[in-house]
Amino acid sequence: MERTPDGSPVGVDNPYEFAGRCDHLTSDGRCRFALERAGDDPDFAAGRRRADYACVAAAEDADWRDCPHYRSTTDAKECVRCGLEEVRIAHDERRPLVEEHHLSYGGGASIADGAREPGDGEPDRSPSHEITVGLCRWCHTKVHRSFARVDDDASPDPEAVAERESRRSDELGELGFSSASERYGDE
Repeated sequence: MERTPDGSPVGVDNPYEFAGRCDHLTSDGRCRFALERAGDDPDFAAGRRRADYACVAAAEDADWRDCPHYRSTTDAKECVRCGLEEVRIAHDERRPLVEEHHLSYGGGASIADGAREPGDGEPDRSPSHEITVGLCRWCHTKVHRSFARVDDDASPDPEAVAERESRRSDELGELGFSSASERYGDE
């Protein structure tokens, strides 16, 4: 199983099974990274410019892994493991129900991917691909602290459901109308 740089499990064997569309891909198939951040990798940007900024992975026989700047991050609106949906309330300081969970860290891969442990004399061949999914706080903890997997068939934790319902009732309370005098007790 893949591991974080500090050694805890991330819950998958192959992060690319959960990878989606590249964050840099525009709706017309061009590479936004090469268009907007050419100075970060001039050689890559020059190659994309020669190909009219076409996405590296847009070719029929290409894969997302072929692009050195591939990145697939989540909107974290739903837990991919248990299906718990996020409920956010404006101006609320409470911790989100669904968090971003890294399956692959840019510049940090596991030994299984060909990366070398520090100090063994070999260069680090870690990919620079960042791949994230959304996990609720409860599933996130289970994945990092046990052998739970992201693709397990799981139900939301009872505590997670209670927290979500508490937020939904707060959300519904905000929709109700009450005059200022009712809210502040002015007569």
